[in-house]
Amino acid sequence: MTSTAAETATAEAADPGHGSFRSLRVHNFRLYASANLVSLTGTWMQRIGQDWLVLQLSGDSGVALGLVTALQFGPTLVLGLLGGILADRHDKRRVLVVTQALMGLLALCLATLVVTDAIALWHVFVLAAGLGSVAAVDAPVRQAFVSEMVGPGLLANAVGLNSTIFNGARLVGPSLAGLLIGAAGGDTAPAFFVNAASFGFTIGALSAMRPDELHRSAPVARGRGQLREGLAYAWNRADLRLAMVLAFVIGTFGFNFQVTIALMAREVLGLGAEGFGLLSTLFAVGSLSGAFVSTRRSARPRRRFLVVSAVVFGLLTVVCGLVSGFWPFAVLLVPTGAAALVFSVANNSFVQLGADPQMRGRVMALYFTCFMGGTPLGAPLVGWVSEHLGARWGMSLGGAVVVVAGVAAGLSLLRARRSPAAAAPAP
Repeated sequence: MTSTAAETATAEAADPGHGSFRSLRVHNFRLYASANLVSLTGTWMQRIGQDWLVLQLSGDSGVALGLVTALQFGPTLVLGLLGGILADRHDKRRVLVVTQALMGLLALCLATLVVTDAIALWHVFVLAAGLGSVAAVDAPVRQAFVSEMVGPGLLANAVGLNSTIFNGARLVGPSLAGLLIGAAGGDTAPAFFVNAASFGFTIGALSAMRPDELHRSAPVARGRGQLREGLAYAWNRADLRLAMVLAFVIGTFGFNFQVTIALMAREVLGLGAEGFGLLSTLFAVGSLSGAFVSTRRSARPRRRFLVVSAVVFGLLTVVCGLVSGFWPFAVLLVPTGAAALVFSVANNSFVQLGADPQMRGRVMALYFTCFMGGTPLGAPLVGWVSEHLGARWGMSLGGAVVVVAGVAAGLSLLRARRSPAAAAPAP
């Protein structure tokens, strides 16, 4: 790296500046963010194509659709912590090149099976499990790598921009997939080919980065008990423990909108696929707005902000389940989606900025295990409540659990404030 580039990188780290897009001034993050938008759009296209393919092969089986979803997200419970160990031990950029290449190969394999008409349902199950396994390792490494690209001064903004990109892709990807599959006469192979190619953008961006501008932490030497060490580190920190508990409760009972919105649309509002699509889009618009608002943050969130945002999100979810009529429900989904992302981005930033650099990979792996690992448990439970008590109860009870957890967390903060010795020191 030239001395001019080094001085620029140092100045950016020392003076983060202002504005919602300030972290994009960093060369490495700018490359990563642009490639990530392409890659995530391809990922959402594959998710839509995969669900459509499963319905085609299984004769519209809801059980098969639920199974492929569990196979894709279930590995987080088992392999997510492994990704955290790899992130702390090895060069994160090189690990990401390997995981991105593997996910691209799996998408290409699925596309080839479909285009050659050799596809069977069990192929989709196996490939979904493989993709979920690699993604479980990839996620904590990617999260920990963000801090290496931008440094602590810009981390909160970069996390917000990452969430904005994710939700932007969430708006664009499904629509592109639908258009592509429709233009191909119901053939899902084009969506899978596009996703396979999209990983090439991320690999190219990772390869084109300036290594000397990364804020690298010293790698952790291989040793026994490192996983237990990471768990003990998070548990013994009152601030991280609060964030992990909130992530688990909200991830398990609150972030089930794929299930609850679909059931509300079909059972309560009597809508078809078009109405369900509109409701999902409005929720995604709210999520995108919440993520964009979060890019204004420049410091580590306070604990009480996490608690308040969790309670607000829970209350909005409860109200969504209680309102009558299409438009009141549709309008409420926008602030609910925004509140969901405000909490999610704040909690993510809180954990990353609070973790020691040499522990960050393992801590982020535990965070994602808490946040995503509860989905295979919470989604069936919410579905069961909705089936037996009604869709309104499924949505409202999930929100009520979040409110109770937030209030309990708030009370614990008050007790800790009255007894300073009980609180862990701030990082």
